[in-house]
Amino acid sequence: MSDRLDADILITGAKIFNNGDDAVIEDLAIGNGVILARGNLAGKVDATTVIDGSGSWLMPGLFDIHTHYDLELEVAPDLPESTRHGTTTVVIANCSLGLAFGNQRDGENDPIVSCYARVENIPKHVLSSCADKVNWSTPKEYLDHLESLDLGPNVVPLLPHSMLRIDAMGFKESISRDPTQAELRSMQETLAQAIDDGYAGFSTDALPFHYLAEQPHVEKTIPTQFAKYSELKALTKVLREKDALWQATPPKDSILGTLKTFLLTSGRLHGKALKTTVVAAMDFAHNKRLSKSAVTLAKLMNSSVVKGKFYMQALGAPFKVWSDGAITPLAEEIPELRLLNETDLEDREARLRILNSPDFADAFRKMWMTGKTGFNLARLRRILKAEDFALDRDLRSMFIERCPVKSWEGLSFQVVLDKLLAYRTGDQSNLSGDELAAFHGDFAWVQDEADLVLQMLRSFDTDLTWNTTTANRDPKRVRELIMDPILLPGFNDSGAHLTNMAFYDVNLRSLKLAAQGGEADVSYMVKRLTKDPADIFGVKAGTIYVGDAADLILIDPDKLMAHDGEACVQRRYREEFNHEQLVNRPDGVVTTVVIGGKLAWQNDQPTEALGKEAFGRLLKRAS
Repeated sequence: MSDRLDADILITGAKIFNNGDDAVIEDLAIGNGVILARGNLAGKVDATTVIDGSGSWLMPGLFDIHTHYDLELEVAPDLPESTRHGTTTVVIANCSLGLAFGNQRDGENDPIVSCYARVENIPKHVLSSCADKVNWSTPKEYLDHLESLDLGPNVVPLLPHSMLRIDAMGFKESISRDPTQAELRSMQETLAQAIDDGYAGFSTDALPFHYLAEQPHVEKTIPTQFAKYSELKALTKVLREKDALWQATPPKDSILGTLKTFLLTSGRLHGKALKTTVVAAMDFAHNKRLSKSAVTLAKLMNSSVVKGKFYMQALGAPFKVWSDGAITPLAEEIPELRLLNETDLEDREARLRILNSPDFADAFRKMWMTGKTGFNLARLRRILKAEDFALDRDLRSMFIERCPVKSWEGLSFQVVLDKLLAYRTGDQSNLSGDELAAFHGDFAWVQDEADLVLQMLRSFDTDLTWNTTTANRDPKRVRELIMDPILLPGFNDSGAHLTNMAFYDVNLRSLKLAAQGGEADVSYMVKRLTKDPADIFGVKAGTIYVGDAADLILIDPDKLMAHDGEACVQRRYREEFNHEQLVNRPDGVVTTVVIGGKLAWQNDQPTEALGKEAFGRLLKRAS
C-alpha cells in the first residue's frame, strides 16, 4: 500500500512567505481546494500538475481592501484585471455604493445609474444595462446571487449606506431630509440582519467628489452624505455590538467633523471599540500636512486614551488620475469644473455652451488663478502647500496623453503654453503644422494659463485626455506610509473610474517598495497584504498553513523589482462594458495564481476554466 499523497498541484522549491514568518524554501501540495502538505515533499506526492517554484516567491493571494467591482462582477465575475496581479480576495460595496438591494428603481429614479455614473465615471448605458439584469431586492438574496457567480477572486461584501438609506426612505427622501425614528430603526434592523447573514461590515462616504448624475438631482451628493452624526452613531452601534467593520471616508474639509466622526471608534467613549477602516493616507502634492495628519489621527484613535480600532488605509503608488477633457473625479470638488461634470458624459454640446458663456469664463479664470498672483492669504497657502483642492492646477504636472493636435501628446500643458508664447514673439522653430494651425486659429486669443486650459476644454472636450499625479509623487514617502504599522496598505480602488484610474497593481508596487529593505520587510508586507486585512474584515483567509484554503500566488522577484507601474498602463476596449477602460498589465511578475485550489492564471494568461466555473467564493464574516 502506497503512503504517497495524492494532490492536484505540487509546487516545488519556492521561497514561502506566510503570516510574517521567516521565509523558508519548501514544497507545497494542494488538493481538494486546500493546502495538503508543506515541507520537503520529494518522492512523497503524486500530483496532476507540478510547478517548479525555484527562484520564485510563494505567498497567500493578495487582498484588495477597497474596490468598486460591484458592477463588473455582473459582467465579468472572473475580474481578470485583478486576478492577473495576484489578487485573490476583493472587498466590494465601498463608499456607500453597491447592489445589495437590487436596482431600487421606483418608476421615476434609477439609483444605480444616478449614484454610479459620476462617482465612477461609467457611461449611463453601461449602468442601465446592468440594472436591467438585476433580479434580487434584499441583502440576503444578493449574497445568494454572489454565490451563484463563477467568481475569480473571493468576494467580501459590505452593506452600502447610500442604498440602505434609499431602501428605508425612498430615493428622493434619502437626499432631502433626516430619517424618522421608524426609518432609522428599520435601517438598524436591516443592517443587523445583514451582518448576521454574513456581510463583513458597513460602508459610508463623506468625500466631496461624489455627486448624483440624473436630473433633477445633479447638484446633490449621494444619499450617505445627508446622514448626520446621530444617524451614523445609531448605525455604527449595531456594528460595535456585532464586532463588524465600518468602512468610511473622511469629511475632508472639516477637521473637527473628521475628529468627531472617527471618535466613534473609541472604546473609552462608547464602551467597546469599533473596527473602523478609512480611506486614505496619501502624500498630497497640494497639502503636505495631510499625510502627517492622517498618521497622527490613526495614532490618536488607537492610543490608550481613545482605545479605538482604527485602520487608515494607504495607497502604495502615485495617485495618478486621467481626465477626459473636464470629466474627472478631481473636478467634483471645484464648483466651476463640477458644472461641466453635471452634464451627461456624451453631451458635448451642453459642455460647450457652458464653456462659451462669458460668466463661466470669468468664474473659471478667477478659480484657476486663485493663489497664483498678488500678496494674499490664498497666495500664502499655495506657497506653503496648504490648499484645499486635490487638483493643484499646476500646468507643469498636467500631461497630455491624447489630443487632436498630435504633436502635443506627451507634453505638459506648461510646455504647450511656452510654445504658444514663444510663437507670439516670432519663434516658429520646431512647430508642427497642426500646432501652427491651432496657434493661428482657436488659440490665437490665449494670453495665459487660465486661457489655455479653458480653450483646451472648448476645442477638444473629451478628445483631450490628460493626466496628473496629485499625491504620492515621492516613492520614499510612499514607502514610509505603507511600512508604518499604524496604517493599512492594500487600497487599490480596482474597478473604479473606467478611464480615470489604473491601480490594479498597487499591491505589487507595495511589495517592490518593501523589498528595498530586504527579506524581512518583504515578509512583513506580505502579512500586511494578506492576513492582516483578513483579520480586520473578519474573514477566514490570508494564510497558507496546512488545512488552509489554497489561495496563493507565485511571484518572480527579479521581474517584480524591474516592474514599472507607470509604464504598463494601457487603454483596452472591454466588450463587457462596450467601452474602453484603463488597465494595468505587467508581464511576468505574477507567474501563477491559484484560487480555491485551482490554477486561475499562469504564464501571463488566464487558464481556460477562469470565468467559466467558480474559483473564488463568497467570504462571509466569521461568526
